[in-house]
Amino acid sequence: MNKTNNISYLIAAALFSALIIFACSETLTDNKIANEPPDTKLFIFPDSSISKQQSRLRIHWWGDDPDGLVIGYYYSWDGINWSFTDKNEILFTLQIGASDTSYIFHVAAVDNSGNGKYDQSVFQNGLNFGTEPFIDANSNGLYDSGEKYFDIGLIDPTPAMQEFPIKNSPPSIKWNDLSAVPDTSYPVMTFAWSASDIDGDESIISINIALNDTTNFVTIDGSIRLITIRTKQFDTDNPLMDIYINGQPNFTADVKLPGLLFNSNNKFFIRSVDVSGAASKFISLPADDKNWFVKKPRGKILVIDDYVTADQSAQFYREKFDSLQGSALKNNYDVWDLKRNPSPYAATTFLETIKLYNALFWYSDNSPTLDLASTSIQTYLNSGGKVFFSMLLPRTIDLEQMQSFLPVDSFDQLFITSVVAGADIVPDSALSHYPSLKTTDPVFIVRTFYPSQTSASTLYYINSSQVTGNNIVGLRNNDNNLYFLAMPLNKSNAMGGTVVELLNRIFFEEFNINL
Repeated sequence: MNKTNNISYLIAAALFSALIIFACSETLTDNKIANEPPDTKLFIFPDSSISKQQSRLRIHWWGDDPDGLVIGYYYSWDGINWSFTDKNEILFTLQIGASDTSYIFHVAAVDNSGNGKYDQSVFQNGLNFGTEPFIDANSNGLYDSGEKYFDIGLIDPTPAMQEFPIKNSPPSIKWNDLSAVPDTSYPVMTFAWSASDIDGDESIISINIALNDTTNFVTIDGSIRLITIRTKQFDTDNPLMDIYINGQPNFTADVKLPGLLFNSNNKFFIRSVDVSGAASKFISLPADDKNWFVKKPRGKILVIDDYVTADQSAQFYREKFDSLQGSALKNNYDVWDLKRNPSPYAATTFLETIKLYNALFWYSDNSPTLDLASTSIQTYLNSGGKVFFSMLLPRTIDLEQMQSFLPVDSFDQLFITSVVAGADIVPDSALSHYPSLKTTDPVFIVRTFYPSQTSASTLYYINSSQVTGNNIVGLRNNDNNLYFLAMPLNKSNAMGGTVVELLNRIFFEEFNINL
């Protein structure tokens, strides 16, 4: 190596040594490079800043930290009040305050450069983020030593922001599959519907209902999905109807429904309204090409025709009731053909309809509507009503169901297949003032029974050579508000006016009905 090269080598070595010493001196004097805050990004769906969104919105984000780790995120919808999460996405349900509105979302990443202790206040970037977030293990609302917390380091001073235009979609409403109205009814009806909102069903705050005039609606709570409407205001042309929530009289709405037209066609309207005031269109029952005629009750007695076949029984009973009280009852009672004019939500609608009347006469062939009797009669009696049944029973019966509305101990297992014409139906000896009856036609499938020994007594027997053993076909309960005859009165009138005499005695003496 020559002298010149040797000198160059010494100079290079000296410069390298100087650089090493300079670098080491920087470390030894603790002049560190400052910690850098994290950076936050939002994952934006295409056109989300332009297209109007639903009020349920899922937002995604992430953060990068050049010299550490991201431990979580603060987010805010107003830039003032912040919440912490360690997740990268949340499904938000935004409150709708107007038909359309916009929200600005802020999110800031947090790194792991905390101070190693729990802080009661996190103040950075001119913002107060509150206390450090923690897992409240004992649910006392306070941080306690030993509970897990997030040691907040640096917070992104330039949070990611995005405006989300929110479109308020009006709610929708439709009739429940079971909802319908008959051609004719009394002033009781039950309606049920389904209501929904893509912004969340909880945003439906009210239901508007109306009769005949949608400008004269009343409002009920938005969570309600079934009501029964009913009135007993028969002495006015402008009756107000009670609104039973879920068909329960014990839960009556604070408002009453106007608009009912007696003895005329009616139409029921409904719509849903959300928190912003946006409303669905009114829908109606019946449909535009159908009629719902609402009859005004004519008196205190309701005759229930529960015959499957359309025979002469309806005419027979109409003639007999027209002649009661010296024909004073004519045009002062009602007849409901149960088989040909059923009501929706029958258990509720039926019960509230019969409660419009003081007394019922319920007659049937061998296919009575026992489920309605089972669910309604005892409640009706408890409310003060009175009932007289002339009811044939089916071949197969459920004793428990029958006992739900009749005071019987048992029914005979073998039914009488036929009672011939001319058979006598005689009152119990304790009721000698009651008329005897005689069959005009054969009666098929007659069941005898044993009245309850504690709550009922015998009313009538069949006096026939065909009957062996028990021959009880009638009872009355001890409260004297229920009479039952397992024979058809329309086939038991061979002795002239005895059926009229019996009906007069039960309704106007035993039941004490005043016209």
